Amino acid sequence: LGLWGPETAFANREAFVSDIREGGIAAMELVARDLKATGLYLARALSFAGVEYDILRHTLTPEQIAIYDTYADAWAIIHQNMEAALALTAVVDDIDDETLNSGAKASARSRFESTKQRFFGQLLLSMKLPTVTRAADRHLAQGKSVVLQLVTTAESILNRRLGELSPDERADLEIDLSPREYVIDYLERAFPTRQMRVFTDDTGKQRSLPMVDDNGHPVHNPEAEAAKQRLIEHLCALPPIMSALDALLERFGHDNVAEVTGRTKRLITAADGRQKLETRSARTSQAEAAAFMDGSKRMLVFSDAGGTGRSYHASLDVPNQQQRVHFLLEPGWRADRAIQGLGRTHRTHQATPP
Repeated sequence: LGLWGPETAFANREAFVSDIREGGIAAMELVARDLKATGLYLARALSFAGVEYDILRHTLTPEQIAIYDTYADAWAIIHQNMEAALALTAVVDDIDDETLNSGAKASARSRFESTKQRFFGQLLLSMKLPTVTRAADRHLAQGKSVVLQLVTTAESILNRRLGELSPDERADLEIDLSPREYVIDYLERAFPTRQMRVFTDDTGKQRSLPMVDDNGHPVHNPEAEAAKQRLIEHLCALPPIMSALDALLERFGHDNVAEVTGRTKRLITAADGRQKLETRSARTSQAEAAAFMDGSKRMLVFSDAGGTGRSYHASLDVPNQQQRVHFLLEPGWRADRAIQGLGRTHRTHQATPP
């Protein structure tokens, strides 16, 4: 290819590899650009001929609407309690409504909003599953293979719950991976209870700083702590919601679904109803992908991590020649992410509520 040697910038292969590696992605992009300009490199693209796109709509049931409204009311209560806690802890002045510690206030509101968006995204994703599973059953009965694409695996919740368990509790697992765990985790970790100490700065304005006791330990406001505990108890009484990935695996069976994700462990429910922790690795994902491509498993679920550098289309050199039906499950109201890497025999669905 003329990348190294006489009349080039690199004496030999070793010098080329060393310099390009040091230059990183930018240097590799320059090499690819120059090769393409000289006709030595061809970037191909898959054809979308024969690919069909549909929007699979899910209509919320009255029960689902009631659950959504219940959680929306709960978030409104959390919001009110958070604003009250900011005043109790002297982050804001409840008399003049002035901000005494802008960093603490911004952090509290930012964590609240990000957790709220993540929670409702997972809630909506879980509510779509009845329509998705019915459509998947129909396509499987028609002799097609089903591919489901998710954007989250809820592994962070599982890791935090496992970290809180004692050895005895780990031996007899009973973990709830409901999206409401996002809210409980927010309340336990980020709800503002840290008491602030008010002082006057050099300009004469009142400010506040985190308070510590004589031993240097943080001081927490008892009223804010009590409000936090009441909110956690209230949330625990709300209807549970399964995470989308685990709900799909439980619905179709772990032995029938190939999971290609980045998570390193997952909970399996045994025949006797007991939970068991299963460790996963990169080789596990490779074996699962191979099981789908050879047809021993006709359904595959993958995340963003599981879709990088992989192709699941009906290539002529794999045993599974069934037509693929690709469901792109987005957590929000719309699913407008571009679908890439589909072969010409795919039929694609985007699962979206109205």
